[in-house]
Amino acid sequence: MWKEFKEFAIKGNAVDLAVGVIIGAAFGGVVSSLVKDILMPPIGLVTGGLDFSNKFVVLKAGVDGATNFATPAAAAAAKAVTFNYGNFITALVNFIIVAFCIFLVVKAMNQMKRPAPDAPAEVKDCPECTMPIPVKARRCPECTAELTV
Repeated sequence: MWKEFKEFAIKGNAVDLAVGVIIGAAFGGVVSSLVKDILMPPIGLVTGGLDFSNKFVVLKAGVDGATNFATPAAAAAAKAVTFNYGNFITALVNFIIVAFCIFLVVKAMNQMKRPAPDAPAEVKDCPECTMPIPVKARRCPECTAELTV
């Protein structure tokens, strides 16, 4: 069983998958920071100082009956039930950016994989004996038939 596990773990596919998961997690962190720290502040500025991460609706008051909270974290500390639509909007923007970046990476990889256009043929078949002969040949070396160019 150990031998089988070792073969599985060492196989290229398993190692490639592990590397992909690790890079994907790191990429997710970078994109989250991009959205939170770079994209959302200008969007908030354009929308009049709107900070999406602090947008929520109180569904049930906290233990002390309070319903007015500055942040979702303050509402959670007071044991209030909230609908955090701002976090959802931020996560949605994150997803769109990640999906678009992955689309661009896959598109670039597919372009690199495309086969090169076929090179012009270097040989052709003799019309008399069907043996392969060079394209520029004027006579077949096998049957000595004259070839028209």
